[in-house]
Amino acid sequence: MNQSRLTAIGATLLASALLAACGSMGGKPSSAVELVPTAAITPNPTRGTVTFTALDHGVRVAGEVRGLVPGSEHGFHIHEKGDCGDNGNASGGHFNPTGGTHGKFGAPGSHAGELPSLVADAKGVARFSVEDHSISLTPGAANSVVGRALVVHRDPDDFTTQPAGNSGPRIACAVIAKP
Repeated sequence: MNQSRLTAIGATLLASALLAACGSMGGKPSSAVELVPTAAITPNPTRGTVTFTALDHGVRVAGEVRGLVPGSEHGFHIHEKGDCGDNGNASGGHFNPTGGTHGKFGAPGSHAGELPSLVADAKGVARFSVEDHSISLTPGAANSVVGRALVVHRDPDDFTTQPAGNSGPRIACAVIAKP
């Protein structure tokens, strides 16, 4: 492995550790994950850092995804399995512990795997922070996202097609770790 690749990997690990440490200040458990590109499209520069922070009732999901097409919109979901293999397809369907239907984030009856769509700015960067009251970071809880996959899709979510919103291939993926 060349020196610049090793340096980049080291910087990514350091950033993850710092984000996790900062996120846990104030007594709230948090977990930072690094979204890595799949081979679903090539070239694929999609990468990001997302922090999950426990709240009294739910989880704050915040971060940044870069390498997106400027001005584009992307489906963004928590998937049922913590496996990013096979270009993210090994992550299974959307996380849906209550048997809800696919729809917009926060809509009545929508499943827990829904997150707001990512919208890239003119530089191809999407920044977000949302409080999700349908999930938790408590291992073993029915609505826990620990050990599940976070996925960025190539296309916008249509919010109606069942069960997943017709968001296209999975272009970036990460497994949500225990805080």
